[in-house]
Amino acid sequence: NVIFGATMFTEVLVALAIGGLILFLVRRSRTQALKTEDGWWGAGLPPGSGEDITVRPFQVATSDEELEDLYRRIDQTRPVPSLEDSQFNYGFNSQSLHKVVSYWRNDFDWRRHVDKLNRYPHFKTNIEGIDIHYLHVKPKKVPEGSAAVPLIMVHGWPGSFYEFYGLIPLLTEPSDPQDLVFEVVCPSIPGYGFSEAPHKKGFDSVCAAHIFHKLMKRLGFQKFYAHGGDWGWLVTTNMAQLEPGIVKGLHVNFAPPSKPGLPMALSIMLGRRFPKMFGFSDMDVQRLFPCMEKLVVESIKESGYMHIQATKPDTVGRGLNDSPVGLAAYILEKFSTWTSRDFRNLEDGGLTRKFSLDDLLTNVMIYWTSGCIVPSMRFYKENFGKGLNQPHSKIPVYVPTGFACFPNELIHTPKLWVEQKYRKLVTFTPMAHGGHFAAMEEPQLMAEDIQNFTKTVEKKKKE
Repeated sequence: NVIFGATMFTEVLVALAIGGLILFLVRRSRTQALKTEDGWWGAGLPPGSGEDITVRPFQVATSDEELEDLYRRIDQTRPVPSLEDSQFNYGFNSQSLHKVVSYWRNDFDWRRHVDKLNRYPHFKTNIEGIDIHYLHVKPKKVPEGSAAVPLIMVHGWPGSFYEFYGLIPLLTEPSDPQDLVFEVVCPSIPGYGFSEAPHKKGFDSVCAAHIFHKLMKRLGFQKFYAHGGDWGWLVTTNMAQLEPGIVKGLHVNFAPPSKPGLPMALSIMLGRRFPKMFGFSDMDVQRLFPCMEKLVVESIKESGYMHIQATKPDTVGRGLNDSPVGLAAYILEKFSTWTSRDFRNLEDGGLTRKFSLDDLLTNVMIYWTSGCIVPSMRFYKENFGKGLNQPHSKIPVYVPTGFACFPNELIHTPKLWVEQKYRKLVTFTPMAHGGHFAAMEEPQLMAEDIQNFTKTVEKKKKE
């Protein structure tokens, strides 16, 4: 009995010790926040005086000289014939590109689209030595007794703030009186669009997140929601990791696994045979378990751009910066393949099945007129060049999170995997259709999901 009692006592002590260690680790991970410091990304040394916090109105503009230069370069392009029966499997099909460029040169009215871009108020403000461009769209009408919900939305590559133009009015002027009304801020990531490019090495997603926190504070927002896809997913995720008390909720439509753990490994090994054990849907099984060879081949087919941009962006970028036709081919090929991989087998890449040529060329013109293709590509080198095991990849997100799961996204992430990173996953919505550029392709679906997520979070806070 004495031995038995001693054994039991030892086991209890061990159990308490293990339990205490687990509790310590859980609490430690919950309190762990991403750390960063102020930077200086302007040219030269920072000035001795304080930071200029002025907010200046900005308008997109064009000129006869800008258009004449564009047309001259288009006219001097040297066509290259595509291989027979190649569609978009070798890249942008030349016959289709000729039609797009002909429309761009002869029918696309850039001045009219400049007016469309200026439909919403644009501003610039200097943060850490560089001018940050952003839209700030306030609702025209807010129901009595309520307040507008502040929301920052961050784009990715090769997109821009223009991706959100179909989504903004659905959030700031919803047709359903039961819907929340949002006040929207859409910044351009530094080096993209009309935001100044960093002049120094090292500007990664955490630096962008830090700057966008400063931007929101400068605009007077003490707390706000955030939404992002592509790079916007990582920037807004970093915002939630940097200051989780300020980001009320995080909504994303892209969430590739950042740090594979035991649950993910087990689900990969056993998920095909025991899908219910891991909560896998039919779509999960279909997207995750083709033969391994097919997964590898598909990855190689669609990731070449990433290897270039993560290593030597300035080399290929210089050619794209000089050639509008090359730039259009490079950017628009992504709007084909990343919207649906099946579009590779179409002569026209399916470009106008989901988007209008006017919208696609407006996005291209933002890159062309701002000359931002090289710095936008450098963002890959700054993020991947530091290795995959960065501090933010190890830190879970404890901000309430919503995930919109679009079926044609580049990387499929089942709910189980999302929850490994986002520990307070409030909503997970399998979407009926849509691909990588979801905000631009399916603004109505995206608006509905942002509404549902935000309402759910607000309700939980009240309870």
